[in-house]
Amino acid sequence: MTDNLSPTKRALIALKQMQHKLSVLEKERSSPIAIVGMGCRFPGGANNPEQFWNLLSDRKNAIEKVSSARWQHDSHPSLRYGGFVPHLKEFDAQFFRIAPKEALSLDPQQRLLLEVSWEALENAAIAPDSLKETATGVFIGICAIDYWHQLLSRKQENIDPYLTTGNTHSTAAGRLSYLLGLTGISLAVDTACSSSLVAIHLAVKSLRDKECNVAIVGGVNRIIDPKISLNFAAAKMLSSTGKCHSFAADADGFVRSEGCGVVILKRLDEAISAKDNILGVIYGSAVNQDGRTSSLTAPKGSAQQNVIRQAIQNSNIQAEQIDYIEAHGTGTALGDPIEANALGEVFKSVKDADQPLIIGSVKTNIGHTEAAAGMAGLIKVVLALQNQEIPANLHFNQPNPQINWEELPLKVSTQNMPWLVNGKPRMAGVSAFGFSGTNAHVIVGDWDTGRLGDKGDKETRETRETRETRETRETRETRETRETRETRGQGDKGGLCLLILSAKNKPALQELVRKYQDYLQFHPDVSLGDICFTAGIGRSHFNHRLAIIATSTQELKAKLSSFLEGNLESGVFTGKISSQNTASKSYNLGSLSEKNWNDLAKLYVEGMNIADSELYSEYSGKKVVLPTYPFQRKIHWLEKDC
Repeated sequence: MTDNLSPTKRALIALKQMQHKLSVLEKERSSPIAIVGMGCRFPGGANNPEQFWNLLSDRKNAIEKVSSARWQHDSHPSLRYGGFVPHLKEFDAQFFRIAPKEALSLDPQQRLLLEVSWEALENAAIAPDSLKETATGVFIGICAIDYWHQLLSRKQENIDPYLTTGNTHSTAAGRLSYLLGLTGISLAVDTACSSSLVAIHLAVKSLRDKECNVAIVGGVNRIIDPKISLNFAAAKMLSSTGKCHSFAADADGFVRSEGCGVVILKRLDEAISAKDNILGVIYGSAVNQDGRTSSLTAPKGSAQQNVIRQAIQNSNIQAEQIDYIEAHGTGTALGDPIEANALGEVFKSVKDADQPLIIGSVKTNIGHTEAAAGMAGLIKVVLALQNQEIPANLHFNQPNPQINWEELPLKVSTQNMPWLVNGKPRMAGVSAFGFSGTNAHVIVGDWDTGRLGDKGDKETRETRETRETRETRETRETRETRETRETRGQGDKGGLCLLILSAKNKPALQELVRKYQDYLQFHPDVSLGDICFTAGIGRSHFNHRLAIIATSTQELKAKLSSFLEGNLESGVFTGKISSQNTASKSYNLGSLSEKNWNDLAKLYVEGMNIADSELYSEYSGKKVVLPTYPFQRKIHWLEKDC
């Protein structure tokens, strides 16, 4: 075609093709990343995102006196307080196919990470077993080694074959990939307190480079031995009052805390196509290093400025679009003024006293979760976006006098503040600075408002317009398809719905049913069709099974109760299949009658896999957040025996 063209025209065509390729590459390098699922375990009973939000919005302080079951704390005032999550010694080893002997040497951080990652996938309505042999990446922030030290202090003859695989940080990520059969990139990150936010940065880059299609990103921390706390106390890092006074005059250090947070990430366009429940969008991130400072652990203000500016640039937004910064905010006399001044330098030209930059720190609620700290801040911001409210920063009685508040365009959120859309996208930054000198910053915001500033790119607007066109079309088609959908089931206006639940043992199935009873009690407005749809496609299915046919949530609640009472009403089926191998039977749904539904329910409890059937492929509803698996924990613990 180009043989008859002059060399100049051929060169112009080649140049245009190259420019197009560069344009596509540039868009991919800055494409938005969707957060489609979250799981967490933080102090104060925050065992899921909903409970975490309740803790934040209720302005609760989750720090408590250290239990004697952890350690004796009378020797030093800084050891008296901490933030803790339950089940340190307990674990559902059978669920994760781990032998009891191996579970004894398994780091509680790995145990917690397995549970919360499973919950995050279920929160995203992604059946964990559906990811087998997929390019799903795993990125884990982890740095504590308390249990490893405890096991190494045992007598030599008691060292078992599982010590290394149970406690090496690389296996924290690798075990997740092994459990789920994932073939994407899998790595652990240790940059101290910035570990989990650096993990987010690496996951975003991996998704944009198409190294993986789904990313499981987490951060975890467990506190077992007080010796590390004594070290931090000797370095004058810990609070003497048991509170993190971030940006306050009382700031004298942080409080150590446990926790785990996991998010599930996808490229935004693919999340939209999959009709995922998109919780928020990561627009960009950056990581850098302090380099040489006054000491190894001293923060550097200019490096903090640079990492924030770079994250903003990588997000293709303007600094004035950011409403809120979830600060690192450790509450230390040295760190807080440096961070506040860095923020002031970045935003002084775009914020002022009338429209200041709002700042806060989740550490005032739950303490410093160290390797999980960045993840705690990110999940807090996503929840704030969803609930249109910025939670209060606690323990801020008097501003830190070392911070020049009159000249800095900053305001600490001392009260819960409304965070409404107001015709523009809401955006926030999340900071995490490791005492190793590695800094990270992530920009997160609304997913459906797009980037509307001067640098808002065409791709985002086109994505939004495509979605709006699709929604208009779906609204038009809803009337046409409603009767068909209700006839086929999974609709909740008189149509039949099939709820399928399963577990690995009978007690777990009963507990799962009780969790659904509580869910229906506190979420009465959720569509029955959406509940049944999500439970069908968004869960792995095990050998203890329950299938319930219902036409309303009230009927479903009654039938759940009858199951627990041992009375199987009409439309309630239960059974145990002999193995995890599901039956290969197929079933033609046709025009479903009540008899057909009964047949389908019976086939499910006998072992048939119906997750990919027409029952779900033709459903036009949405994925919703449902109860997660009820782990059945037993004690697996090795004490010191020096």
